[in-house]
Amino acid sequence: MTDTTLTADQIETVRGRVRELMPQVRADLEDLTRIPSVSLDSFDQANVQASAERTAQLLRAEGLDVEIVEEGGRPAVIGHVDGPKGAPTVLLYAHHDVQPPGERADWDTDPFEPTEVDGRLYGRGAADDKAGVMAHIAALRAHSGELPVGVTVFVEGEEEIASESLPRILARHGEKLTSDAIVLADSLNWAIGTPALTTTLRGSLRAVVTVRTLDHGVHSGMFGGACPDAITTLCRLMATLHDDQGDVAIEGLVHTDAPEIEYDEARLREESGLLPDTELIGTGSIPSRLWTKPAAVVIGIDAPAVDEAGNVLAASASAKINLRLNPSQDPLQAWAALQTHLADYAPWGATVEVELDEQGWGFAADANGPVYDQARAAFADAWGTDPVDVGIGGSIPFVQAFAEKFPDAAILVTGVEDPDTRAHGANESLHLGEFEKVCVAEALLLARLGAMPRS
Repeated sequence: MTDTTLTADQIETVRGRVRELMPQVRADLEDLTRIPSVSLDSFDQANVQASAERTAQLLRAEGLDVEIVEEGGRPAVIGHVDGPKGAPTVLLYAHHDVQPPGERADWDTDPFEPTEVDGRLYGRGAADDKAGVMAHIAALRAHSGELPVGVTVFVEGEEEIASESLPRILARHGEKLTSDAIVLADSLNWAIGTPALTTTLRGSLRAVVTVRTLDHGVHSGMFGGACPDAITTLCRLMATLHDDQGDVAIEGLVHTDAPEIEYDEARLREESGLLPDTELIGTGSIPSRLWTKPAAVVIGIDAPAVDEAGNVLAASASAKINLRLNPSQDPLQAWAALQTHLADYAPWGATVEVELDEQGWGFAADANGPVYDQARAAFADAWGTDPVDVGIGGSIPFVQAFAEKFPDAAILVTGVEDPDTRAHGANESLHLGEFEKVCVAEALLLARLGAMPRS
């Protein structure tokens, strides 16, 4: 559509202002990244508190009324500033907690010392999601205390551990977060040079499966060949999760096709690091396999380590299964389907126990209406090309929580990442040129929403 709510001069003024701000925005991002705010219990939670306090300090410096809230979980930061009379209010979401760094040897740089290499800033959280925090702050700074809309900033402290206290925060502080539009900056763009709006997210289900075949381990030579060991039995059971083509074989799961978009096998191989001789699994278009069809992955196994294994038939073995679900799939219905499947396909009469570890809804946006029009226009202004509507194969359960709590708000899932960001893995990085465009787009979005006709 043609959008005329901002003039070319206004757009260039915002673009120039953001460009001037970027050195300080980057410096503040690097300071945040140096705080190892891993929210897992096994890490020092004083760092998560320090990250919340630093985020609060940054928001107060922009004139927001700020508080740090905890509802039985990690500290979250809520800040608010009023806009002009009658202007809409926009909620800006990000999270300040990060994933564990993993093995130091896997990183080319210190994970908590942000380092620029070839135009990318490397560090744990440099992209996911402290760049999201700083994109919001850059948008605030771009308007120099003359915001065209009211703004509430909500920076969560436990997104990486499934946002367990978020329902309590929304229940007890939800009135502070009420808004006309919500920008959730925790996704990614389509490619370097091409922005994206995320309109669908898969749901998720995680379960631990334990297989028992013996009441104790026994000599593999004396009893092997007649008695099944638990590890082999578990492997056979896990193999039933897929059919011969690699599609998920659990009955009762929702399968739909994603909208048509150009995403070929060569691109998937490059972005994923798939080995040359490894074949793709599943059927249908690649976007459907990644965004809307279910996926089943064994993400961990408890069994004797190779260098510690004796000649023993293992009595029990466990695996952790991760299911990604169609955006419309009820995760508890999927849980029931998984339980039935594992019970029906248990090999050789083995005892199978299944424990639900985590579940979350997917999300599908009705990506139409004036707020989405303004968002697409802001992205086009910032990048010089129209954004792509994409799905994401990953899951962000908090998005559905916001949709349920604020049903009248338009929800925009945006992001600072790109296909080479490697969030959660070693060598996570942020493309600095794209980050500046993210900041420009968000500043322009606030301006565009403020310029919309008021009822």
